[in-house]
Amino acid sequence: MTKSMKHSEIIQEGDPVLHGKAKAVPLPKISSGKIQGIISDMKNTLLDEADGVAIAAPQIGVPLRIFIVSHRAFAIANEEKSKKERRLTPPVPEKELICINPEITKLSKKKSKVPEGCLSVRWKYGQTVRHEKATLSAYDEHGKRFTYGGSGLIAQIFQHENDHLNGILFVDHATDIEILTPEQIAELEKKNAEIR
Repeated sequence: MTKSMKHSEIIQEGDPVLHGKAKAVPLPKISSGKIQGIISDMKNTLLDEADGVAIAAPQIGVPLRIFIVSHRAFAIANEEKSKKERRLTPPVPEKELICINPEITKLSKKKSKVPEGCLSVRWKYGQTVRHEKATLSAYDEHGKRFTYGGSGLIAQIFQHENDHLNGILFVDHATDIEILTPEQIAELEKKNAEIR
């Protein structure tokens, strides 16, 4: 369960919670103190990771079907798009996108090989094959159902986080996995400290 402190430690590869199938959140419980506390814990934990763009509840040891996409992820994805693409995509959420009981309802036929990492598989990076577009249907933190269509990085995040809820880590299907050297980690941590 969640700890009483502001944020949790991120569970790492090898912990059985990361390979279990997460349970759905009963809709009447979304507004409960327990679920709201888990969401708050997830937000704070993600905020502490300068290179993190999303987090799933199992990553803090909670086997529930909840994930959060950071506002940062949408800002990065938006920068990569042309002006025309920006006009055609849904507006960038003003805060984190809270996804409770998410379901991917549509995937593009077209796939791409993309670089990927994970906060629960620290310092390992590899190539994964992801659908270029994904449409997600979920409930927000107020219990309101929404649909969001994403492409590129956002589609990749939806698929990565949905995998977490089904007990799958990116290293289970990635190729060309590399581990950062201590020097590369020190450089990354230095950059992250500057960003904060």
